[in-house]
Amino acid sequence: MITVRVLYDRITPSVERKARQLSKVVNKAYATWVKVTPKLTGNAKRRTKLENGDTIHADYKYAVPLDKGHSKQAPQGMFKPTLKVIKQELDKIFRTK
Repeated sequence: MITVRVLYDRITPSVERKARQLSKVVNKAYATWVKVTPKLTGNAKRRTKLENGDTIHADYKYAVPLDKGHSKQAPQGMFKPTLKVIKQELDKIFRTK
């Protein structure tokens, strides 16, 4: 019979730290989306909401044209810059110890 005893758990603290960092990525993505949303009247920024803690909801009719770059203020739309931030954040989280 073999008995295994764990004297020190180095994995759990690391996983918990990564989980806390991941939970912040959604908020950074939302902040980026709102920041790059063009502003004429403020309606688009005002009607963009974070729902259920994980979904960015752009609740206005012209969200798709804006995201396709039909604005001089946001020629890349909102999705591409937001995705770039998400990728950067994930790289930071998973490349560090």
